[in-house]
Amino acid sequence: MPLAELRLSIPTARINQAVKDMAAAALLTGTANATSTQLAQRIQGAGGTLRADTGPGELTISGNCLASGLPDLLAVLGDLLATADYPERPFETKRARVISWLSVAEQRADFQVDRAFNARLWGKHPYGRRTPSADEIAAVEREAVIAAHRSMLQPKGARLVIVGDIDPEQTATDVEKAFESWSGSAGPGLPEPLPELEPGPLVLADRPGSVQSSIRVACGAVGRTHPDNAAQHLAVMALGGYSISRLVSNLRETKGFGYSLWAYVDQLPVGSVQLIGVDVATDVTAAALAEILGELRGMTERPVDEEELRSARGFALGAMKMGIATQAGLANCIEALAACGLPLSWLADHAEQLRGVTPGDVRRVAAERMGPDNAVVVILADVDQVAESLARYRGAEPQ
Repeated sequence: MPLAELRLSIPTARINQAVKDMAAAALLTGTANATSTQLAQRIQGAGGTLRADTGPGELTISGNCLASGLPDLLAVLGDLLATADYPERPFETKRARVISWLSVAEQRADFQVDRAFNARLWGKHPYGRRTPSADEIAAVEREAVIAAHRSMLQPKGARLVIVGDIDPEQTATDVEKAFESWSGSAGPGLPEPLPELEPGPLVLADRPGSVQSSIRVACGAVGRTHPDNAAQHLAVMALGGYSISRLVSNLRETKGFGYSLWAYVDQLPVGSVQLIGVDVATDVTAAALAEILGELRGMTERPVDEEELRSARGFALGAMKMGIATQAGLANCIEALAACGLPLSWLADHAEQLRGVTPGDVRRVAAERMGPDNAVVVILADVDQVAESLARYRGAEPQ
């Protein structure tokens, strides 16, 4: 297809999250050479789009365009990186929109439980506070965003991925030309590794009047290069990673506690963690948690057999193929691997390792890392309605 996908990730762990979020929100509002309207016209002229997003450790600029328009899109990106000046009126407009979005998002259950869960998992680490408050955004000065952009949004440590119907040598030349004026004075803002998970009392986050409870569970995990990674992948898949997994069959099909249930390994450049989540009616909160912890225990006590493993492996291999079937999916995959220092060939190696996993491997990694005694549990609920039924879970107390 005559298209191209672009991903640029810049380490930004040293930048305050609210400042970083405002830099991403207002990045396209103007440069020393072009207004926001002119930037939009140039991007559209390349048949493309550009957007900026942030995480605890980086700012990512994503885009796509016609392959013939890639040099023009790169030129726009280079101008933004080198001379973005965040004009005052557009900056204030973007700030108002971010505040408005946060003010609404902070009322949603998914937002509230994610905030409580991340704080419990990672504490003072940047990943423990991924989203600032509306008040923190309101306090961000335009000058602080400009200063952070000039000193910390720099090429050192950044990763650029381009996928499409392109000539690699010519594209490399276009990249050099587009980014020749981009520089920075600070070292790369790489985040520290995630701390080890510390099991402890169940955390109850209060949502008065809620008719649902949001249950989140985490266990420790190994990274992509660990010898146990493939077995871990299939253990989590069999537990709750697809439509006929144990948790889905139990909580959705048999008990009817909740419909949307998920489990996966979140493999980040700074660490990995196994995550489980489900939303259930308030009156079955304790029963649903008991089933989740029981299924974690069952991964060792009722080990995965050959048929169950075959099914999980087939789904995992199919999902990997589908994930790179489009240019956008391939670009996202390359970026995720590059963030961990891995080449695209890792996919073929991982697929081969998945094929070699045995039921004994799955049972061993489950026994080592998926036991309920090693889990971290956070529940967002109406505390008055659930506290008594949850009291037996290691001294659960409201947050």
